[in-house]
Amino acid sequence: MPIDESAAFLPVRIAVMTISDTRTLADDRSGDTLVDRLLAAGHVLADRAIVVDDVATIADRLTRWIDDDQVDCVITTGGTGVTGRDVTPEAIERVQDKPIPGFGELFRWLSFQTIGTSTIQSRACACVARGTYIFALPGSTGAVMDGWDGILRDQLDSRHKPCNFVELMPRLMER
Repeated sequence: MPIDESAAFLPVRIAVMTISDTRTLADDRSGDTLVDRLLAAGHVLADRAIVVDDVATIADRLTRWIDDDQVDCVITTGGTGVTGRDVTPEAIERVQDKPIPGFGELFRWLSFQTIGTSTIQSRACACVARGTYIFALPGSTGAVMDGWDGILRDQLDSRHKPCNFVELMPRLMER
């Protein structure tokens, strides 16, 4: 889909959350990949955190960012699988107002091109929570690249046509 080069680019303030019991900022390759890509695209890194795989802890951090006027969007990496410690979708369900089911569907379709049927193990998801977008990606660098390069890079670009998430931001809190 085309980018309208005559339109102004509007940077999005994005918080990045890595969900892991073992990663630190020193070895968070998926978080680093995501931060590098969003900065290269011209967006603003609003905040970054590594959070343990715990529903309440994840939901609490999400809530703080949702309530922060300096955060437009949260992208998480990790915790979207099917094991007992993978609880990111459950945490997101606690804070969401409206799910965006097409995000997970499209992510798995794109991921299928790379990893085949293994993509079925991903519970990548997205929502709107009190005017803030939340996108949950799996924890591998490949998944982050699939999600950013294949979906979020364009949908978070205000110049992307025929439509994008950015142009909807002023209307997310309509009643």
